[in-house]
Amino acid sequence: MECGVPDGIPLIPQDPKKMAIVSVWIEVESQTFNTSAPKLSHELVTNPVFGMNTNERIVEENQEKLGKVLDVYESHLAGSKHLAVEDCGLADLHHLPILSHLFRTKTKALFDSRRHVNAWFADILARPA
Repeated sequence: MECGVPDGIPLIPQDPKKMAIVSVWIEVESQTFNTSAPKLSHELVTNPVFGMNTNERIVEENQEKLGKVLDVYESHLAGSKHLAVEDCGLADLHHLPILSHLFRTKTKALFDSRRHVNAWFADILARPA
């Protein structure tokens, strides 16, 4: 099944243990993925749109940080199609806003070089919504 949630299936599981796992991955996204991804988006997408220079030092630093985060994701996704539950859920979808920006930049290579991360993101980005 592609990363899509059919009508009537909640994005947040009712099972307390599964909900705890979703909460953990949402926090991982917030506290690790989002410490470097928005900075990369700003430097590689926003700055050029407004005619501002890209600070390559900031890009390099944050690509290194994001790479380490993606290594953790790669390890986890080697045994699971999605971050928290069997099907695409809220923890996965939290990543969508920044992905649409990063996948149009050279940072996409960080995702492409990690087979399981790349498959996961491709699945999320293939959502019809």
